[in-house]
Amino acid sequence: MVDLLIVGGGIMGLWAAVMADRAGLKTLLVERDKIGAGASGGVLGALMPYMPDRWDDKKQFQFDALVSLERDIATLEAQTGVSAGYRRSGRLIPLPKPHLRTIALRHEQDALVNWWLGDRRFFWHVQDSPAAAGWPENEAMASGVVFDTLAARVDPRLLLALLARALGQSRHVQIEEGRALAGLDPVAGKATFSDGYSLSFGACILAAGVDTFGHLDALPDKPAAASSGTAVKGQAAVLKADLDSALPVIFLDGLYVVPHDNGLVAVGSTSENSFADPVSNDHLLDDLLARARAVVPLLADAPVVERWAGLRPKAIGRDPMVGRHPDHQRLYTLTGGFKISFGLAHRLAASVIGEMAGQRDEALPDSFRCASHFSLLRAS
Repeated sequence: MVDLLIVGGGIMGLWAAVMADRAGLKTLLVERDKIGAGASGGVLGALMPYMPDRWDDKKQFQFDALVSLERDIATLEAQTGVSAGYRRSGRLIPLPKPHLRTIALRHEQDALVNWWLGDRRFFWHVQDSPAAAGWPENEAMASGVVFDTLAARVDPRLLLALLARALGQSRHVQIEEGRALAGLDPVAGKATFSDGYSLSFGACILAAGVDTFGHLDALPDKPAAASSGTAVKGQAAVLKADLDSALPVIFLDGLYVVPHDNGLVAVGSTSENSFADPVSNDHLLDDLLARARAVVPLLADAPVVERWAGLRPKAIGRDPMVGRHPDHQRLYTLTGGFKISFGLAHRLAASVIGEMAGQRDEALPDSFRCASHFSLLRAS
């Protein structure tokens, strides 16, 4: 018997285990493959804020999370001596057309109003020069470039390793890799696994990425015929280039160019709702790499050292699916948010662990709550 069973060893599950450890909960985290085997083990690591205009509870929640992540990572790095490759390097958004500069100038004023927390302020500068010559090339920024000081980057695999190392020092959390969930009875508080092992739990968090939707849909009382979520394929690559790792991330029309440490630059990522093979690379990644080399000629001759593909979870309501299941008091979800969850995972995990203790997270947007997603499922 454990207080908490966490299913999934990706970024969501590991942060949930860290928060459970801090709460003193006897916790077992099970991962069907190995830590970071799913989308969390990718290569991009861009931590990008929403636009600073039309401010609402979702943008405020994400802003607070992106600001606090820097502190939370630093705390774990000091505890373990392991680096996550985090840097608040900022983001460059090239402005190829004059009307985009007009919009960006409005956003510059919006950021002055919305992008602050205590004595910390972040800016959306509209400027004429890039961070460095050729970063990006001139044609892409014919009408200037935005430099946003809030954005950051982290090495996804180093962050996973950091969280796993911290949990290895825990007195409350045990991690078991290679153990796949086969059946879940949230009423009885019992889980069975593909190797025949069974376990009783006080509460269960489903944080298994895309697999979470299958576990939810397998429950006998699931409403409607639709699925609680789906998979979105992403492809990305890593290049080797002799560049300053402090350069800002470049973002242009869905293209991310992310400088990491050790001369590595990540390029991503596609967003594919239909695909034949979830882990293969194809012409879509080739096209993305061609765009990256055109926008950043400094990468023209940079060799590709890794190609990656994986499935990211998109819940039925598109936003992260977080918190207690509306029909099962023992069962919680921590998944979804296929584009934004890496920068929110620590904050979402804290919300779920707090909810278990009877603390409602008033800052959590209602559209993030598991119950909100299931309302959509019932209406489908």
